[in-house]
Amino acid sequence: MNPFHLAIPVKDLAICRKFYKEVLECSEGRSSEHWVDFNFFGHQLVIHQKPNQVNIENPISNSVDGHDVPVPHFGVVLDWDKWTELSEKLNSKKIAFIIEPYIRFKGEVGEQGTMFFLDPENNALEFKAFKNINQLFEK
Repeated sequence: MNPFHLAIPVKDLAICRKFYKEVLECSEGRSSEHWVDFNFFGHQLVIHQKPNQVNIENPISNSVDGHDVPVPHFGVVLDWDKWTELSEKLNSKKIAFIIEPYIRFKGEVGEQGTMFFLDPENNALEFKAFKNINQLFEK
């Protein structure tokens, strides 16, 4: 699978740079005065400084498995062990979760570990892992 490329706007480049580098431990790639590339778990994430970026004051969500899932959001599907390690690391760093790490659809097709939290610009991130990766797209 080829890596995806995602570019997101941020108001404060320095704060977001620190978050992705130190909290999520993403290695930094190319950068300029107004943008920074990161290795986002094998994918390319670029934060672009947009001083006039407006944050959503009334966030939107959809109910999934009894939780209010923020829309929009982005993230990656990790291996189960990597997801567990990341959730433990984020807990130790006192991340304020929107949805704390838990097992969604337990015992059903698509059983998965998931967690949601915000970056410093209120971009919602989801990290998940499937018990059986072959069920990623199954109904």
